[in-house]
Amino acid sequence: MGPSHLPSPTQRGRRLVGGIRRWLAAATGALVLTGGLVAVSPQASAAGLTQVTGFGTNPGNLSMYTYKPDALPTGAPLVVALHGCTQSANDYYANSGWPKFADRYGFALVLPQTSSANNSNSCFNWFESGDITRGQGEALSIKQMVDKAVTQYGSDTQRVYITGLSAGGGMTADMLAAYPDVFAGGAVDSGLPARCATALTAAYGCMYSPPDKTPAQWGDLVRSAAPAGTTNWPRVAIWQGTADTTVVPANATELRDQWTNVWGIGQTPTRTESLSGGTTLSVYDDASGRPAVAVYSISGMAHGLAVDPGSGAEQCGNAGTYYLDTICSSYHTARFWGLDGGGQDPGTGALPAPTALTVTGTTDTTASLSWNAVPGAASYTVHRGGTKVGTTTSTAYTDSGLATGTTYAYTVAAVDPEGAAGTVSAAVTATTTGYTPTCHTASNYSHTTAGRAYQSGGHTYANGSGQSMGLWNTFTVHTLKQTAPGYYVLADAGCSA
Repeated sequence: MGPSHLPSPTQRGRRLVGGIRRWLAAATGALVLTGGLVAVSPQASAAGLTQVTGFGTNPGNLSMYTYKPDALPTGAPLVVALHGCTQSANDYYANSGWPKFADRYGFALVLPQTSSANNSNSCFNWFESGDITRGQGEALSIKQMVDKAVTQYGSDTQRVYITGLSAGGGMTADMLAAYPDVFAGGAVDSGLPARCATALTAAYGCMYSPPDKTPAQWGDLVRSAAPAGTTNWPRVAIWQGTADTTVVPANATELRDQWTNVWGIGQTPTRTESLSGGTTLSVYDDASGRPAVAVYSISGMAHGLAVDPGSGAEQCGNAGTYYLDTICSSYHTARFWGLDGGGQDPGTGALPAPTALTVTGTTDTTASLSWNAVPGAASYTVHRGGTKVGTTTSTAYTDSGLATGTTYAYTVAAVDPEGAAGTVSAAVTATTTGYTPTCHTASNYSHTTAGRAYQSGGHTYANGSGQSMGLWNTFTVHTLKQTAPGYYVLADAGCSA
């Protein structure tokens, strides 16, 4: 897991710092360089993975690998998965269990890969300011991979998620802080709080004895990394073994404090639950009653990723060095994010997923769906955005009461005569017609940072209409009315939306 040397502008610098790190390892006898993670060739390739090139300027010097299930529809979710030190995209693909759920629930995978050219132990540089800051280094390379995948697969930009193990977990937290507008959720597996360290000298302390900051102090680190004015935050799952001596369990506590504070909720769980593998789940709901933060504490588990080999609905992955046979973290993370179509257990019923789910029509306020019949099905449940919205005995359904000009994602599951739902279908998206105007009152500065206006020569202009709004500052306030996607007009005299 552990941090590696600081990236240097020259190979000479890299060799010097690498020598210091090797001396540290010899002097301490600790596995600070790799965190004990299994060493595999970082350049290995695997059937099912495709390398993608030309995904951007790639300032972090990373490689991009992807996995796309067969017949993946446009509008499906996207999951980014970051490997640990000395590992590779191939290794994580083969052992983490994520491909199983990409196939089952219908989403694409992006597996970034670093190398010894960046870090002597092929760790993501979760502790290096130049690699975790928005618009810089490895962080920007990962963001560019997301943009490439969205374009290539037509992924739903509102359902992009990121997860990672160990050093990849630390980088996951950093990405959630730097790009909360990109990721709807994240999962930090045996990782560290966002921006716990911004230089190598502080990285070891974070791993073995993280700073005991207040929730507000941890939250401020996220808020300072995110775009100014951010109000929507990703939902975060935290996985930690109680016997981890490489990234000590205190990191999970600090992660919980950090993200509950960002969400503006307390550190007392809304509820707790016992899961398999000696796992205790603590859930922290937001103001609307939806889980915002979840902590999965696995009794007796050391440093690694929780897997549970087998063919069962809740099983996944392959056990091995630092892939630890306890519970399938990928399955529970996918459900926490709602990728299963609404939190239903796909293993309660034996019926297969309905096929050929299709949008047959839309209006300003409705979306109509159809699908192929499943033999043995007594009914079907329809889910919109992960929430159950209806039940029908036919193979067609019309969802109503929708907002105009809005895109919605749907999945369907067959229900047997005993009431057990089977496997969830792949998702499809439907966009209603029309457009609902919206009104926004804010300072000229806030309008520009929110993307409703732009500044030129110290003056502010409305996006689309180009209307002059006066000086670009925090004191001049205007109301803008959005009349079409990306088109705003001044509405200081009154906004009818």
